[in-house]
Amino acid sequence: MVTDSVSSAVRAFQAPKGTYDLLPPDSAVFLAVREAIAAPARRAGYGYVETPGFENVELFSRGVGESTDIVTKEMFTLTTKGGSELALRPEGTASVLRAALQANLHKTGNLPVKLWYSGSYYRYERPQAGRYRHFSQVGAEAIGAEDPLLDAELIILAVDAYTDLGLRNFRLLLNSLGDRECRPVYRAALQDFLRGLDLDEETRARIEINPLRVLDDKRDSVQKQLADAPLIRDHLCEACKAYHEEVRALLTEAGVAFEDDPRLVRGLDYYTRTTFEFVHDGLGSQSAVGGGGRYDGLSEMIGGPALPSVGWALGVDRTVLALRSEGVELALPAVTDVYAVPLGDEARRALFGTVTALRRAGVAADFAFGGKGMKNAMKSANRSGARFALVAGERDLAEGVVQLKDLGSGEQTAVPLAEVVASVKARLV
Repeated sequence: MVTDSVSSAVRAFQAPKGTYDLLPPDSAVFLAVREAIAAPARRAGYGYVETPGFENVELFSRGVGESTDIVTKEMFTLTTKGGSELALRPEGTASVLRAALQANLHKTGNLPVKLWYSGSYYRYERPQAGRYRHFSQVGAEAIGAEDPLLDAELIILAVDAYTDLGLRNFRLLLNSLGDRECRPVYRAALQDFLRGLDLDEETRARIEINPLRVLDDKRDSVQKQLADAPLIRDHLCEACKAYHEEVRALLTEAGVAFEDDPRLVRGLDYYTRTTFEFVHDGLGSQSAVGGGGRYDGLSEMIGGPALPSVGWALGVDRTVLALRSEGVELALPAVTDVYAVPLGDEARRALFGTVTALRRAGVAADFAFGGKGMKNAMKSANRSGARFALVAGERDLAEGVVQLKDLGSGEQTAVPLAEVVASVKARLV
């Protein structure tokens, strides 16, 4: 009866729909991907920032955009006991900018403020391969400077991260969305075009709020009607054209391949000028693995001063899927280098102390807990992936030694107990 009730409880409590649990050994791959994405940003002077998992709803409705799917359909919202409206963060940029403004980082006189972050984000979407309601991203933001070199820097950092991971079949799509000078002219031309199409009521409402959102509609019935839609590149002012050409030239000089995509707008309202997306054709319809762009007006949208900024967010989940589609195996550090197998109570105490000393010396070591017999303990040692097993019984301890066994070759050597740490470290070099 107890077993039945336990099984029933396990069935009842499962991860919510559209989410996942990250467990070993897969979790090691995710950690390695996060580290690889963050490494180029850290080398470029980006400092780590961590923000709450929830924010005031208005931060996202103002910054991300009231007409976006993220705000209108996908945010998880809640009302506190005090009546405040909060939302689980659906993206990172607005939160990071809010945190920088709140801490007055822009007043230190050292602009741009360069920050990177990593965390979980939440959107109420239809779960499918590569798209979850809970997902992980690593992002980088450069706040407070309008400079095409900065746009190029961030794009190059992302490209370097993917390349360092061993990813090869990703593509960089690039576009410019203009600025507050030339965007209104394009907006009017696009609205005139869209009003003549056969669109549903909800989509028609977007024409008046933010017509660029219609261009981002993925439905075939909408996309077929957009074939002759006006393009933003034909309406850019001279300043935006020159800025975009400089970004393109810098990327070319750095050896970064890109594809001009005049229809790329992405799903957030705050983008201006440089906009980009990384896609991987091995992921099917959910091909985007990351992206970003310049958001020169976002600070003012959320009540701050004018702070031209640029950034990106790269999906950890999507990147892992892309690596798997290419068959890329990451070189992961060993979870365990040494596995201790004690035979008897005296050996348990002695080897436990040795394991502690190994760990303090920087060696990954584990122990056959639970009083396992020799056979089961050695099976655990082999399953752990350790290179060596430390085996000791009463006779070994009486002689002041332990047996150091190479689990690959089977070779076994008696090592004085006091010299175990030095001997193991020498062999692991």
